[in-house]
Amino acid sequence: MDKLSFDEIKNWEEFENLAVSYFRKLKEEDNNISDVEVLPTGRGSDGGRDIFVKLQLGDGFGTFDRKWVIQCKFHNGAVNKSHLSDINIPTLIHQYGASGYLLICKIVCSSPVTQMFEKLEEQCIFKYKYKVWNGYDFTERLLIHPTIIQQYFPTYYEGMQRKSIEAKRLLESQK
Repeated sequence: MDKLSFDEIKNWEEFENLAVSYFRKLKEEDNNISDVEVLPTGRGSDGGRDIFVKLQLGDGFGTFDRKWVIQCKFHNGAVNKSHLSDINIPTLIHQYGASGYLLICKIVCSSPVTQMFEKLEEQCIFKYKYKVWNGYDFTERLLIHPTIIQQYFPTYYEGMQRKSIEAKRLLESQK
């Protein structure tokens, strides 16, 4: 397996757990994040919120919090408006005192969803952020975390380990 594939993820719960693991790892990166609090909703109706993330950031003058409401969609096709909760997303952001709403899709979202998010961000009087990560975007972020790759993508991880060993043997044989 040459490419990381969400086919190794068994179900929506594991996909959400993958996202939780990713956000917990953020403070290990060099990005001015000093603390990360991740609150998954658990089982049952989530009202449009699978995960709530509170990031504590520093900018040289002090620290401040940035909060995000996150919705994960583990659909095999494009995520449509009908796949999103019937709640009002700006109201949901306001309810949590968040900075924005992030939709993480296993594959991709439809053009109407993308356009809706663009329009919401453009017209929001509160300056909330509305972001979408498709499968490729999320994969790119995950690739820098080998412990997450090993845990959630064991087939891909083992293949990469074998390739690394083969490359080392080849280099040694050429000396």
